[in-house]
Amino acid sequence: MTTPSTFLDEHTAAHVAELFRAFSDTSRVRILSAIIESEMNVSALAEVVGISESAISHHLRGLRQMHLVQARREGKEVFYRLEDEHIIALFQQGVKHIQDG
Repeated sequence: MTTPSTFLDEHTAAHVAELFRAFSDTSRVRILSAIIESEMNVSALAEVVGISESAISHHLRGLRQMHLVQARREGKEVFYRLEDEHIIALFQQGVKHIQDG
């Protein structure tokens, strides 16, 4: 019996599941949508997303651990951005799919 070429091994499947888990929370989705065009710091994100700075920081920590968000320090401020073209495309496709409904 042959295995289909699109069949995923356990390691790859786990990483894909983790990636989609990042999109499973509305706050994280809103954070990603805010930084997809330009970088922002925690206080600006808290204002835009409408949740506390501590909640923003918590979500950003997870997104950084998943290597989805990059950070740049400028003095005491840390600015976050989404640079991975694959993640941006996947995110935008998901949004387009919902909007075109």
